Amino acid sequence: MKFTCSTEINLPADKVIELYQKQDDLKLWHSGFVSKEVLAGLPNHTGTKSKIIYQNNNNVIELIETILPSNSKNVIIALYEHKHMINTMTISFSAMTNNKTRLDIEIHYTKFIGFMPRLMAFVMPEVFKKQTQKMIDNFKIYAEKS
Repeated sequence: MKFTCSTEINLPADKVIELYQKQDDLKLWHSGFVSKEVLAGLPNHTGTKSKIIYQNNNNVIELIETILPSNSKNVIIALYEHKHMINTMTISFSAMTNNKTRLDIEIHYTKFIGFMPRLMAFVMPEVFKKQTQKMIDNFKIYAEKS
């Protein structure tokens, strides 16, 4: 399953990228975010592995994030591994004007593990896209208030 979500942010691209990579502020725009711990490497560098924990109601969700190589400073690529799924996320920042940036996030789920995750991906794929769009809409609000 693959999809893209987008938004336009009223800030220069360099500022949007800087805010997106601010580890200490993830809790301000990631719904359910609990913590992010670097396991190996340096934050925001290729090859870095981190453990990210979210809590949604009584469910704790643990992901392993690996930053993958990118050919552009305006593109971040990361692999996310969870016990029920694996996906790659490509985040692109495109300057539209000096003070407006388009943020595109493409998510490609490459593996669903278990009956329920596969069923959800097949029956309700829009849930995954809606969750991602909500995240970037929250980021837009956070960025424009900064």
